[in-house]
Amino acid sequence: MTLLSLNALTVRRGECPVVDAVSFSVSPGECVGLIGPNGAGKTTLLRAALGLLPHEGLSSLSALPARARAAQAAWMPQSREIAWPVEVETLIALGRIPHLPRGARLRQEDRAAVDAAIARMGLEGFRTRRATELSGGEQARVLIARALAQATPLLIADEPIAGLDPANQIATMQVFRALAEEGRAVIVSLHDLGLAARHCTRLLMMGAGQLVADGPPPEVLTPDNVARVFGVTAFWAETPQGPVFQPLEVTR
Repeated sequence: MTLLSLNALTVRRGECPVVDAVSFSVSPGECVGLIGPNGAGKTTLLRAALGLLPHEGLSSLSALPARARAAQAAWMPQSREIAWPVEVETLIALGRIPHLPRGARLRQEDRAAVDAAIARMGLEGFRTRRATELSGGEQARVLIARALAQATPLLIADEPIAGLDPANQIATMQVFRALAEEGRAVIVSLHDLGLAARHCTRLLMMGAGQLVADGPPPEVLTPDNVARVFGVTAFWAETPQGPVFQPLEVTR
């Protein structure tokens, strides 16, 4: 069973491919880290896979009707602007819209999904706070909770831990890994290669619009790949607390 399948997905800007014939599939139980330098095409790839950008090639998600797609995959974009001063609980409950009949109120199962998302993101004390009054990091956690409340088989998040403090970065990656262990799947774009190495079951490394490497973190974060794609050297160690990966010096 696959939750997302891409075949030669290509996105062009004029004649230039910014995502160039990328193919892969994602199955339940995977926590997939999408890594690559700025401008590698990560966000464009995710948006095209969801059918939000014109593209060539095939995406199993973009082929679905919008409502079916929303029931299959939750999407958390980079943009975190919260425009309306609604309470946190109300904002998180918006994640249930794909599961509700038109015009229906929240049902018991919807409220349970909202409660579970609030608990997972440690937001119990924020339920009645206005979302627009929260800090940037707190708003990010609320938006992650909204995606969790959608309770889809697949969660796709574009740089969700950017701007979070270290404790909440780790906690969020632990939540994503737990979702995978429960039989769902996560694709998360991120720049922190150390967290990617520790929490992802699989990494997709992009460079210049192409998929450069795909596999378990030790097979992807090799000295050659890291130097060629990111232009840095790095330290890798297996410890009793898990893998430790740290970029060290710029090589170009």
